[in-house]
Amino acid sequence: MPSQIILASRSPRRVELLRQIGIEAEIMPADIDESVLAAESPPEYVLRMAREKAKAVEPAGAEDTLIIAADTAVVVGGRIYGKPASEADAAAMLRSLSGRTHHVLSAVALRQGNRLSSRLSDSAVTFRPLSDAEIQRYWQSGEPVDKAGGYAIQGLGAVFIASIEGSYSGIMGLPLQETAALLAECGFRVL
Repeated sequence: MPSQIILASRSPRRVELLRQIGIEAEIMPADIDESVLAAESPPEYVLRMAREKAKAVEPAGAEDTLIIAADTAVVVGGRIYGKPASEADAAAMLRSLSGRTHHVLSAVALRQGNRLSSRLSDSAVTFRPLSDAEIQRYWQSGEPVDKAGGYAIQGLGAVFIASIEGSYSGIMGLPLQETAALLAECGFRVL
């Protein structure tokens, strides 16, 4: 059993997801450059971000401390959509998601001492067609501000989703099946 579990994120959704599987983690956000590298594919990007976040956190204490880090990106036509910078940016993202299927990539990394492992979740999300009025009202709700792709599946954004294929928790930002598998590799069993 690890002496401590740290979540390298300030995301309330990731905290909630860990609690869902019985894990109380200390919050220690990682501060890293999240720029996409030239010629980096979306899966390579999210995996690199999760690993870098896990490596950026330096806990004081025991070597058996587990550090969990994650990164999520919405991908449309090979293009990574991060958090919207403005209302216009969010509206452009949501218009491009309207009536089509996109992918949500979520990577999780687990570090214990010098050991670093990671896994990737790829989920397909299909939006119904959205009107400009809906997009504007959604922005005014405040929900899109800090969400990759400008929407939250666990919030009001759920009304836009016609179907999903893959991991609901991965779309929220922390794929629990992959997280539990990484924890099990370190001897920590969720169930």
